[in-house]
Amino acid sequence: MWELVKKDLLLEWRAREILPALLLIGVLSLLILNFSFDPGLPLRREAAPRAFWVALLFAAVYGFGRAFVAEQYNDALQGILLSPVSRGTIYLAKMVSTLIHLLVADVMLIALFILFFDVPLRIHCWSWLLSTLLASIGLAALGTLFSAVAMGTRAREVMLPLLLIPLVIPLFLGGVQVTERSLAGQPLGLTATWLHLMATFDVVAVVVGWILFEYVIDY
Repeated sequence: MWELVKKDLLLEWRAREILPALLLIGVLSLLILNFSFDPGLPLRREAAPRAFWVALLFAAVYGFGRAFVAEQYNDALQGILLSPVSRGTIYLAKMVSTLIHLLVADVMLIALFILFFDVPLRIHCWSWLLSTLLASIGLAALGTLFSAVAMGTRAREVMLPLLLIPLVIPLFLGGVQVTERSLAGQPLGLTATWLHLMATFDVVAVVVGWILFEYVIDY
């Protein structure tokens, strides 16, 4: 599996297709949302968590649309499928490489979010960072699966958001709730319920993606 992950990361380093797309959409979304609120209004601070998660979701959806682009050239995907590895291993490798790309983009988005929205850094921000990690895992799990589904359609750019966004609403809601409480200075214990929900969602998403990928990729 790790050889496949290494292959994806090496291809991304050479082509730079997924990570720039993630960063571009995320940064533009944050920038637009930042200028949508008057800096002097209290509403701006209240809307900040939602702005961060909207930017993260948009970046993830756009980036996932490029997940299988390299495998479409010269029937490279068929070569991978004919290799002596299971479909589940291919799915997990693609999910891990996609997750790494998303986490790199998360770091940049968090830094820009703190800068644009003047977010106070407190010790309780660890719950916000943990929710971002959990959301990234769930997004990568479902994004990899539905990217494979959309790969065989003509309207790939339209199909992927239609499939992915409705299913990741629990992650979005959980992330917003945890971020609001975290930035308000509440301790990790008060966000535990939402974090448990997001972790459970991740487990289900990875298992379902691992099971269904075999049927999706052969379709």
